[in-house]
Parts: sequence; structure tokens; C-alpha cells
Amino acid sequence: MKIGIVCYPTFGGSGVVATELGLELSKRGHEIHFITYKQPVRLELLSKNVHFHEVHVPEYPLFHYQPYELALSSKLVDMVKLHGIDLLHVHYAIPHAYAAYMAQKMLKDDGIYVPIVTTLHGTDITLVGSHPFYKPAVTFSINKSDAVTSVSESLKQDTLRLFDIKKEIEVVPNFIDIEKSQTSFTDCQRSLMASDEERIITHISNFREVKNIPNVIKIFYNIQKEIPAKLMMVGEGPEKEPAEILVERLGISDKVVFLGNSNEIDRILCFSDLFLLPSQTESFGLAALEAMASGVPVVSSNTGGLPEVNRDGYSGFLSDVNDSSEMTSNAIKILKDPAVLEQFKENAKAQSLNFDLHNVVPMYEAIYERTLSQCLIN
Repeated sequence: MKIGIVCYPTFGGSGVVATELGLELSKRGHEIHFITYKQPVRLELLSKNVHFHEVHVPEYPLFHYQPYELALSSKLVDMVKLHGIDLLHVHYAIPHAYAAYMAQKMLKDDGIYVPIVTTLHGTDITLVGSHPFYKPAVTFSINKSDAVTSVSESLKQDTLRLFDIKKEIEVVPNFIDIEKSQTSFTDCQRSLMASDEERIITHISNFREVKNIPNVIKIFYNIQKEIPAKLMMVGEGPEKEPAEILVERLGISDKVVFLGNSNEIDRILCFSDLFLLPSQTESFGLAALEAMASGVPVVSSNTGGLPEVNRDGYSGFLSDVNDSSEMTSNAIKILKDPAVLEQFKENAKAQSLNFDLHNVVPMYEAIYERTLSQCLIN
């Protein structure tokens, strides 16, 4: 198949999953065309089966905000015609499914029908999509897709609750390449970050309000009172500067390292002992899964799709949102005893195997094949 993938080319979970999906599909013999405004961060190598097409948005003084949806729709039309793309897989309802539908209608006028598979990732539903300004467009885009998937059962139920959806939604979980997560480092260089007696706790996110960054700091502050520890804060976003100020105010600047965005997540997780994710909501929790695949237990909130990923009492612990006291207690429970910590690390890795891409990617292939077959019949 020739598959066009539309996604955000950023460090966010949806872009990472879309990129990894495309790369794996290319290894399975499919021709993949990434169509977006910038080369995805995880798309390191192009090959005969992997192509990138940049969407250029011309600057017009007439527009207060440049119309990305129009530019994307036109680019999709051009790429489908030029490369004979069979199917479009768009990640995020707005603006991608909306733009894909417009492209589909333009192509239909030329006698070309290209089906659309839309994957819902979370923010497009729970934050952007539920806003009254966007709700009609999101509902329309989902219902006009030929197939719809969501990354968790929780997100599926949120979508059905918030929108008047006529299409069936299939749950296809996010995934990870377990082989890539099997660290090959003979030395993680842990000593550069902490002394032997210190535990290393990590948080990775886009530092938005929904990630509950102040609670990450608060939980760590209470942990380090009981156990020698360091905190690695990985990522960029609007909550980073307030977090730095809070760390300074609490007098723990020497114990917290802000690393910014990083392409060395595997190395950071290699020397981590615990992953903190006290989010207000998570449609899936890809960062938690990546940690678990590296053998790092997770202490998280129990919101959204996290209970589908992090198995309470096995790969880590789940607590109610904002219950920082219980999260602190659970973290100490894992970290205090080396034997307990080792068992949780083994369990975390075992739990992650349920989300190996070799189990999940065939689910997408089956959806593509079925969708194409249905379009041929119709």
C-alpha cells in the first residue's frame, strides 16, 4: 500500500507514534509519505519506502492567521495525484481530519477516491475538540472519516460522551518498539547525574498545565526528605519556568536538573529508578510506557488511559489526581528497598511487552485493508 501519514512533527506523543508507525510500515513493504509542515523529530532517515513532503504556508497580509488547513488540503491533493497514494492516515481530528476531508472531496471531482483513517490521540478531543468553537468541526471530521481509531478505551468513551458520533471507534493502543528500548549501553554514565546512594527520578513531558508539573516537584521534594535522590526534568513548555522558580524556592536546586527537549531519552531512562507522571489527564500515557519499556516503574495518577498502561501494584502505582501524599508514599515504597525496586523494574518491563509495535501495527494494517476493501465495494 501507499499510505500518506499526516501528523504533528513534534516531541508530543501523537507525532512520535505516527512516525514510528510509518517507519515500521515501511519495513513491512509499504510506501509511506509523511505530509506535514516540518520533518518529524523521530524521522531520522528517509529511504526508498519513506518520503517526506513539506507543507508550505504562504504568508499573506490579508490573513491575521495563516490558513494551514488550506495549504495542507492542497498539498494532500497534489501528493495523492503525484504518488498514487491509496489511503490517508491522519493523526488528530483538528486540523488534520478536517483538511483530509476537504482533500478527499477535491480529489473526488477528479475521479479519485482516497479513504481516510483518523486516529484520535487526546487533546484533539478532550481540550480542543470539546471547545464550543471547534466541536461542530470535530464531530463532522470524525463522522466523515472512513475509519476511526482511538489510542485507549478511556479516550473512546470520552469521544462518545462529548460528541454525537455515528462512526464505530476502534481502540488501537499506542505502542513502542521494545527492541529499541533494550538499552545497549554498557555504562549509562549514571555517575554523571547522581552518586551511588542516590535514586534517580525522572519526569518527561511538554510541560503544559495538564501535566501537573508543580505536583512533580512537590512529590520529589517529599521523597528526597526520606531518600537521597535526584530529579531529572526533561522537556520544554510553558510550565518550565514556574517549575524552576518553585525548585529554587524550595531550596532543592542542587537536586533537580532541567534537561530541556532531548533526543537521548533512552540514555536518560537507562539510569532512572522511577518515573513520575501525576497528570490531570492522559489519553494514553506514552511517556509512562517508554519508561516501563526501559525497566523504570511508574508512579502516576489514575486518570484517562493510564490504568490501561500502568498496572497498579505491579509496574508501579496509581493514585487519584492531586493525591501527592499517596504518590510520595508509593514512590518511597518502591525506592527504599533495593529488592523491591528490582522487582518493580522487572515487572515494568514485562508489562510494556503488551504494547510492542509488532503486536499493534498489524491492527492498523488490518484496518487499512478493510477500509480499502469497503471503498472498492461502495
